[in-house]
Amino acid sequence: MTEAADAFDRACDCHIHVFEEGRPLVATATFKPPHAPASAYREVQRALGLRRVVVVQPTGYGFDNSCTLDAMAQLESWGTGARCIAVVQPGVPQQELERLNEAGMRGVRFMMLPGGVLPWSALEPLAARIAPMGWNINLQLDGRDLPLHEDMLHKLPCRVVIDHIAKFLGPVTLEGEAFTCLRRLLDTGNFWIKLSAPYESSRSGPPGYEDVAPLVQALATAYPERCLWASNWPHPNIVPTPSNEALLDWALRHFGSEASARRILVDNPAALYRF
Repeated sequence: MTEAADAFDRACDCHIHVFEEGRPLVATATFKPPHAPASAYREVQRALGLRRVVVVQPTGYGFDNSCTLDAMAQLESWGTGARCIAVVQPGVPQQELERLNEAGMRGVRFMMLPGGVLPWSALEPLAARIAPMGWNINLQLDGRDLPLHEDMLHKLPCRVVIDHIAKFLGPVTLEGEAFTCLRRLLDTGNFWIKLSAPYESSRSGPPGYEDVAPLVQALATAYPERCLWASNWPHPNIVPTPSNEALLDWALRHFGSEASARRILVDNPAALYRF
């Protein structure tokens, strides 16, 4: 068990996916997912010493959130605090949003890379609709594109969570415009960043992810109140499969202090996802 994480009661894994065999994939799916049921994640959760989790709708299931909802219900029934992030149609009825909110949904996922099913044009209208419910936009993109969308993102009335250390899919420096733009967004107090999945953008790779580590350290030091952590289990399409324990330990080494770690693992997700 990861001892550091186990020391924090109610720590949360803020981004996992659940895949069940036999669930139909949409035409835009970019890969065949592994069989990764909620029961398998429960074992991961025990090993990491975590008590809460956010299940994020996979792009491969499109607008059918049933697998994600079922996974959340299973995890809740086992005594795990669970919330979800949905993918919904731009014209989703208000009654359906209210139903999802009651079930435990806390946001809408926008995947702006291959496989995503919601366009940029849907972001502002949906943000306006979910803001009164306290939901967030869960945004994944190539962080190098943040400056292109900064003005629009600043205007969004709801909270915004940016995935995977902003997933800069190319070289980036602490002083560069893309990272500086990310800092400007975090300065507003309306944006959060997941310090997760370093393998998604690292060129140097495990175990140290030396090219990504300075970004994590800088963000955790300057914005502990705006950071979250996630495993990104089951790490689709990553070979070899990363060690969940090693990923959490790696992140903890760069959080800077026990107080920052507690804020990132416990306090921030509790407030953002309303546990």
